Amino acid sequence: MNQSIFQTNPLLNWTTLPDFESITAEHVQPAMEAVLGQAETDLTALEGTDPAEWYDLLVPMEKLADRVERTWSVVSHLHGVRNTPELRAAYENVQPLVVAFSNRLAQSEGIYLALTQFRESDSWSGYSSALKRCIETSIRDRELTGVGLSEDKRATFNANTNRLAELATRFSNNVLDATRTFTMELFSRDDIQGLPDSLLGLAAQTARAKGHPEASPEHGPWVITLDMPSFIPFMQHSTRRDLREKLYRVVITRASDGDLNNTPLMDEILALRRERAVLLGFSTYAELSLSRKMAPGADRVEDLLFRLRDAARPAADRDMEELRELARSLGAPEAEDMCHWDIPFWAERLREKRFSLNEEELRPYFPLPRVLDGLFELVRELFNVQIRESCEQVPVWNQAVRYFRVEDSAGNRLASFYLDPYSRPEEKRGGAWMSDLVGRSAVLAPTGSAVRLPVAFICCNQTPPVDDTPSLMTFREVTTLFHEFGHALQHMLTTVDLGPVAGINNVEWDAVELASQFMENWCYHRPTLERIAAHYETGASLPEETINSILAARTFREGSNTLRQVFFGLMDMDLHLRHDPAGTETPAMVQERLARETLTMPTLAEDRFLCSFSHIFAGGYAAGYYSYKWAEVLSADGFAAFEEAGLDDPAAVQRLGGKFRNTVLALGGSRHPMEVFTLFRGREPRIDALIRHMGLEQKEEEQS
Repeated sequence: MNQSIFQTNPLLNWTTLPDFESITAEHVQPAMEAVLGQAETDLTALEGTDPAEWYDLLVPMEKLADRVERTWSVVSHLHGVRNTPELRAAYENVQPLVVAFSNRLAQSEGIYLALTQFRESDSWSGYSSALKRCIETSIRDRELTGVGLSEDKRATFNANTNRLAELATRFSNNVLDATRTFTMELFSRDDIQGLPDSLLGLAAQTARAKGHPEASPEHGPWVITLDMPSFIPFMQHSTRRDLREKLYRVVITRASDGDLNNTPLMDEILALRRERAVLLGFSTYAELSLSRKMAPGADRVEDLLFRLRDAARPAADRDMEELRELARSLGAPEAEDMCHWDIPFWAERLREKRFSLNEEELRPYFPLPRVLDGLFELVRELFNVQIRESCEQVPVWNQAVRYFRVEDSAGNRLASFYLDPYSRPEEKRGGAWMSDLVGRSAVLAPTGSAVRLPVAFICCNQTPPVDDTPSLMTFREVTTLFHEFGHALQHMLTTVDLGPVAGINNVEWDAVELASQFMENWCYHRPTLERIAAHYETGASLPEETINSILAARTFREGSNTLRQVFFGLMDMDLHLRHDPAGTETPAMVQERLARETLTMPTLAEDRFLCSFSHIFAGGYAAGYYSYKWAEVLSADGFAAFEEAGLDDPAAVQRLGGKFRNTVLALGGSRHPMEVFTLFRGREPRIDALIRHMGLEQKEEEQS
């Protein structure tokens, strides 16, 4: 092997941070081939040993796996934030090699046998809880990756794994391409009736990027896209019902026809998942998926979703009637013919009427710099850590990206993170996420250090700056930032030194949203809200009546919002629990059936939302979308501890913040999430706080 590549290839020659500015698509294949080749050699050598102690096995395993993971994490990250045709092709070329090595590592019979021997040894009782969990979950994951299969079944399993990875990538790329290729050009003042100035500025900026150099917010032309900072405010404010309908019909049929049609990919994914489950001895993929989650089974998952559905349905029915009543009072035709593309528009009108609250008028009070300062101050008060933007020149993949250090109260570095906040639909996938560059590990500590410190990526798709105006955030974008920062805190504030169970590693998927959703609650904490909001031009604070309105509006249309999430969760579970890929009911028919049973307004016949449902077809939420609501029970009950102690008592908040840091954030995947939650709360979680936070407790009592 040419060892010089490890010194010359920027994907390989970094120790602390990669040189993102130097990495090109041409570096991907040689880098991955080199690092996988080295890992294969190391694995073969390890299999030839007879480890007497756990560290003789787990230490070299962590080292060889990390060499692959740290390189692949950079490639995967760039694939999500700088998706060029060249990088996409390089990613797709090497992905099968990565999957093959992952299977090879997981299916090593020698390593599996050594792990089981450690579990059965006399030394087991003396192992730490983190070490026990590391070994136990490693054994489980190997069993779920086919280590016990016969040679022919293992070959089938590996082919299945490769194909699923390929299909997930294609699914995600199709959604990205379908999103970025559609534009709606507007040329007349009539076309932009009702649109706020912030959207007109963004639409003109988009138009200039799309070949209209003369575009201006005042005179146009304006370009509307399916990117959320463009799509959502258009649907909320455009008085042109025909254009709202046009945009809505496009978004619900994304990636459902032509070269970007995800329908056959979706069918094949479901069939392959069923095949995978059967190979491993499960009857359904849902059963396989839940075997490594916190929820004890599909019945408990559906019990939760049904309970939330029953609590939310009466409120959702009232939500819909209130929209009709408002439209009727204004003599609008929607009163008797309310359609899907009317709901965002009239919901925003009702919000304005009921709370004197206009999302667009709030934007100037939430400039990103102010929101970040307030978020960092909250984190300091809760968890006694400081966050500072780094003064060092750190290579980034886009000039809008910023790099921060996380330090303890004495100024000692604990972790760091990149923040990539803005939407870039031409190259960046939609949504918001946190991922890790490297995790905490004593084994992988740099020379002269006791431990390697975590580094995170935080990526959002919020409204970008327009000309000289900073990014002015909607309140939804604010809560999204807090959410992703919660994930990052669990990654960065872990105190576990055993890499495979540190931070977010090894946390059951339906518990991993606990920290993120917990942080969202603070957006409705009055002192925090006052801290993160100030007018970007005048510095004026949010008016008291506006703060009261934001707090009061927290449960606005919560019945409808909850039903939507329950619908997604039930649809995901049905597709992986009851749906027969070879049967007569198609996924679109499953969607239509569950919409009739769950939602106040059935979906349109041509609705193909599933074709862009990347969470379950290209992400990690297959038979796990319910996790948002499952974890919301945990996060609401966790936040209720602060409410009970007194949110206006700084000493109590600081004490509980320290306890939350030392349990949920510190222990990560080193213990089962129920044990971690109980250590914080003193008992197992209850649903009451979530029902109360959603404002549905009275409605649920009426149904019981």
